[in-house]
Amino acid sequence: MTAGQNQGEVRPTHRRVRSGEDFDIIIGFLGFWAVVLLAVTVWMEVTAQPALGWALGLLGALLALYGMIRLRRRLPGRTAARRR
Repeated sequence: MTAGQNQGEVRPTHRRVRSGEDFDIIIGFLGFWAVVLLAVTVWMEVTAQPALGWALGLLGALLALYGMIRLRRRLPGRTAARRR
C-alpha cells in the first residue's frame, strides 16, 4: 500500500457533513407523513368520525419534525456540488 492511500478511515469532518444530509432525509420523511396525517385527520373530522388518534399521531409527527429541524440547524450545510 502507498502512504497516501485511504485505509478505511473516515475523517470526522466528512462524517459530520454526511450526518447533516441524513437529517435532511429524515426531515423529508417526517414531513411527508405529517402531511398524510393532516389529510387523514381533516377527513375524519369532516366525516364526523373519531379523529383523536389521528390527531395525536399528527402531533407526534410535528413534534418530531420540529426537533429534527432544530438539530439540523446545528450541523453544517451540504457541501456537495451539483454536476452539470
